[in-house]
Amino acid sequence: MCPLTLALAATPSPSPSTTDILPDAETAARTFQAACENNEGLFCTVLNALLPGRQFPSWITLVAGIVDGLLMLVLIFAIALVIRNLVHRLITKLTLRAGEGVLPERLRNLTPLGGEASVAILTERRRARAETIGSVLRSLASVLILGTATLMALARLGVELAPLLTSVGIIGVAVGFGAQELVKDFISGMFMLLEDQYGVGDVIDTGVATGTVEAVTLRITRLRDADGKVWYVRNGTITRIGNESQGWSRALVDVPVPPDTDVAEVRELLRSVVAELWKDPEYRDKLIVEEPEVYGLEQISGSSVIFRISIKAAPTHKLEVAREVRMRVKRAFDEKGLAFAG
Repeated sequence: MCPLTLALAATPSPSPSTTDILPDAETAARTFQAACENNEGLFCTVLNALLPGRQFPSWITLVAGIVDGLLMLVLIFAIALVIRNLVHRLITKLTLRAGEGVLPERLRNLTPLGGEASVAILTERRRARAETIGSVLRSLASVLILGTATLMALARLGVELAPLLTSVGIIGVAVGFGAQELVKDFISGMFMLLEDQYGVGDVIDTGVATGTVEAVTLRITRLRDADGKVWYVRNGTITRIGNESQGWSRALVDVPVPPDTDVAEVRELLRSVVAELWKDPEYRDKLIVEEPEVYGLEQISGSSVIFRISIKAAPTHKLEVAREVRMRVKRAFDEKGLAFAG
């Protein structure tokens, strides 16, 4: 290969001159010029109204188009923020009304013992539940409103939305598939709050753990069992809930006596014991909901006869009431000289 050929091959190709970019600018200028002629855009409309029939230079129409685009973007987001604030105020107003309203008489009668403390607890739980739901609704409204404004702004800038929405949809499906357990937890938490299945301080049985609720979020429920162990249970994994703290609970006390004991005497003695308990102001209307009942013979065998006492107690107090009944029964048996079956 000759030196001239090598020199020509080594010579770099000329860089694009500014004249290669001008057609694009001219095309944009013509586009903005056509927009101004058609009265598209706020600035162009005002300009044509002030100077009707006048042909403007390309740079003027270019500046007018840029100003119109900026004004439209500002207008889109300003309107979006105004709508967002209005929706937030509406949601806040509704949640405050739902959380601060007077407890209906029907729900008041369902509270343990109908006490003011229980009513206050239910009212506070309802207020907390309303605030949580309101926070979720406000976040959802912000995402929808600002997302729509962003799409409108991108369309105004000339971005093709179809490929963008397709890509976002594919990413959303992939993320949703990977985070389906998380989504399941949040949805379950939402329904748990809406239905008021349990709250902080309730004793519940979730199947995997039983204990007192210490914290409730949209994703997890934190429990502490009788041994002091803390359990973190995902809301999406809870398929059944047993709540021992709503309305009332039932304490059952079995009293075994020898088969040769006078059944009528024992039954009357137990009735007198529970009657005294019902008259005790420390328990009536505080820890006991209804007058206790003596069911009579619950079981009969060759070694014992079992009487059963049923007491409808306030939630989470059934063990305390049952212990008190056992103490009174033991004292009454000692006074009468009766014995328990072995």
